[in-house]
Amino acid sequence: MTDILAWLVALQGDIQRSVADQISAFSASGDWLTLLGTMPLAVVFGMAHALTPGHNKLVLATFVLGEQLGLLKALATSMLLSATHIGSAVAIGFGANWLVSRTITQAGRAPLLETISQALLVAIAVWMIWRAIRPARAHEHPGLFAVAAGLVPCPLTLFIVVMATSMGSSEAGLIFALAMLVGVGSVLSLVGLAAHLGGARVNGIAGRFELTGRAVLGLGGAMLLLLVLTP
Repeated sequence: MTDILAWLVALQGDIQRSVADQISAFSASGDWLTLLGTMPLAVVFGMAHALTPGHNKLVLATFVLGEQLGLLKALATSMLLSATHIGSAVAIGFGANWLVSRTITQAGRAPLLETISQALLVAIAVWMIWRAIRPARAHEHPGLFAVAAGLVPCPLTLFIVVMATSMGSSEAGLIFALAMLVGVGSVLSLVGLAAHLGGARVNGIAGRFELTGRAVLGLGGAMLLLLVLTP
């Protein structure tokens, strides 16, 4: 596992340097074929990046399982989480300097957004536990969860967007971000799909009893709370 992680990290570094070189070349020449030829590599970059620790993969799986989301909702939640993760980096990268100075501190860290994200996830976890105790009919909030979990910006996307913007090639940064979204979204969608299939399997074995569903929901909320609060 350590060897695989080291390989993924090294792969990210190689792709990042290649993408940065291609964006630099596009900025100098304006050759769109050069830029578009880099996009498949950027998609692989997004996939490799999403496979490394982080990106709330376990949090996503816990929520999908706990809420027993249907297939389409599980996939939509995965993609919305990915879009928020990438989109927040694009927004900051294209934003005013004052926004950068108030959110980003070091190496892609965004303490303010991290705090907001963590607070929202804690609220969602507590809500899941509460509904396990006091069930209600309309109880799914996958959209809120996805935004909360993906609120912290992707540091690599932010790096490329800021670099492209500084070179006067903001369109290159935006296209790269879209490619990253495809890569990250594909990995997180597989996580959501696996959690959905696992939840369906558990329900099939345990039977369709309300108490079982409430127990799964409460356990999911407790696990989510533990994941968010554990350093």
